[in-house]
Amino acid sequence: MDSPDEILGQYGPFAREVDGFAPRAEQQAMAGAVAEALEDGHHLIVEAGTGTGKTFAYLVPALLSGRKVVVSTGTRNLQDQLFHRDLPVVRQALQVPVSVALLKGRSNYLCLHRLQLAEETATQNPAEMKKLQRIRDWSGRTRRGDIAELPEVDEQDIIWAKVTSTADNCLGQECDYYDRCHLVEARREAQGADVVVINHHLLFADMALRETGFGELLPTAEAFIIDEAHQLPEVASGFFGTALSANQLLELARDSRDEYINEINEDREVTRLADQLEKAVRDMRLLFKQPGQRGNWKELANRADMREVTAQINRRLSDLQNALEPCAPRSKALDKCYQRARELTDRFGLLTAVHDSDDIHWYEVHQRSFTLHLTPLDIAGNFREQLAASSASWIFTSATLAVADRFDHYQQRLGLEEADTARWDSPFDFARQTLLYLPQAMPAPNAPDYTASVVEQAREVLSVTDGRAFMLFTSHRALQEAADLLRDRLPWPLFVQGEAPRDVLLEQFRRAGNGVLLGTSSFWEGVDVRGEALSCVIIDKLPFASPGDPVLQARIEALQKQGINAFMNFQLPAAVITLKQGAGRLIRDVNDYGLLMICDPRLHNKPYGRVFLQSLPPMPQTRSLREVRDFFKQRQKQAAPA
Repeated sequence: MDSPDEILGQYGPFAREVDGFAPRAEQQAMAGAVAEALEDGHHLIVEAGTGTGKTFAYLVPALLSGRKVVVSTGTRNLQDQLFHRDLPVVRQALQVPVSVALLKGRSNYLCLHRLQLAEETATQNPAEMKKLQRIRDWSGRTRRGDIAELPEVDEQDIIWAKVTSTADNCLGQECDYYDRCHLVEARREAQGADVVVINHHLLFADMALRETGFGELLPTAEAFIIDEAHQLPEVASGFFGTALSANQLLELARDSRDEYINEINEDREVTRLADQLEKAVRDMRLLFKQPGQRGNWKELANRADMREVTAQINRRLSDLQNALEPCAPRSKALDKCYQRARELTDRFGLLTAVHDSDDIHWYEVHQRSFTLHLTPLDIAGNFREQLAASSASWIFTSATLAVADRFDHYQQRLGLEEADTARWDSPFDFARQTLLYLPQAMPAPNAPDYTASVVEQAREVLSVTDGRAFMLFTSHRALQEAADLLRDRLPWPLFVQGEAPRDVLLEQFRRAGNGVLLGTSSFWEGVDVRGEALSCVIIDKLPFASPGDPVLQARIEALQKQGINAFMNFQLPAAVITLKQGAGRLIRDVNDYGLLMICDPRLHNKPYGRVFLQSLPPMPQTRSLREVRDFFKQRQKQAAPA
């Protein structure tokens, strides 16, 4: 058979059989490099610019390798796209008998035991009863049990937490529905498949299981391909540490109460203690600040009100554990609750104590919950050990891994100094398709009127682009201020993050054709809008992480103790990669064109500004609004019919 780069070439099966396929030298070169890494069993880091077609570039050699390959990507949506859209095209073009499987985390699969429990303990809430009936009807016809199959119930709806399992509450082989378990079947298919599509969270969950001897994917895989690999360091940090969320405690209380009522229901002791635990956990949530806050746990741990509530939760956990102990021999489900109570009691004690270790001890606050963390300061050693133990080839790829054409930052964070590296620019003609606009007379980013100035400059540009823009912000506060300044003052539809689910906002934006969408972090990456509907991306500030973030603070202090410049070696590279992600929203197709506007004056008045500019695609630059007008006039002339 031809080599992967020839298969993707002018005379290969993709050019003959795939509609809209155009051979790209960058894609062919990347496919050849991936094939070589898979053949030789070495590790490879690849940056491939937008439009390279990196998905085909790694899938073709993966399917031809004859090896068991695990492909991991960033989100469930990307998993579905890869499995349902890209893999079938590649299999059809190659005509190879390769078996494939899709495997998600357990919270994506309906649990028949928990559905039955939810129905038996349901309140008389009509809306909840209606959702449960829809799920029950669907349960009779689904084969996979993937909750994404039931769009009538939003994936974010809290009802799913009641009818899916967690590692804590799963009964395993003792479950009455084990032989019909959708999760077990999905894992069985994955173990037998040649190519398995997973996501990063599941990858590290399996690593954690592997350390206890129960990993299911890692021991059998011969190669791992990590797409959207720029996300990996942050995901890895969470899994190599210890964490506990308020939701886990609330779920323990709810499950203990529901299982007791369903299985025994002789007195009110367990239900009373579960109610008390719930109240104590909710009381603790009230002591934290607004959602989105992250902070150093040590700063809160010794506060009198926090000491009192953590002591109370410890007592409630202990009391519930003692009440569950005599029930455990009478019920498999209650035995599981008892084991969870013991484990969560220990973990809560660990995470609320004050430690002198090098781990970062921090908390984050959610809308109705909070999470306590102990995160290792450096994960490079842990990750390096995992790679050595797997004896597989690992391929890491993304459009944003390099900083000024170098991979040092990424390699050091994951302990990949010995990995091979390769980089291919985007095949798009940025010199013709784009313009980078750096507006003049912007105040310093910390000025109180900065966001108002961003909005003022943006409105001038939007009048040129006729809307059709993303405005990307580095904070929710700035986004809300901009939304208040723009609402009811634009002649174009305005879409604001938080006012509808992300996918709904994107679809409304695409349909509008001339909308203006305001977003923060979740819109900086993984968003694909092609065509004229998105002709302008406006970025308010260089995306440096908040200096008050406790994880960042700890890393800065550790680097400084080693005599390393934390700004140049950590903060700056991380911000460059994030900026590249945001800028990457603009050009998604060979026929796209548009303006990238970055408002931050530090790009041209600070020495490090050139590092950002060197890392962006080769766009023509201007500081003149007149040149912005000329750019769009020229594009409109080219698009006009002869």
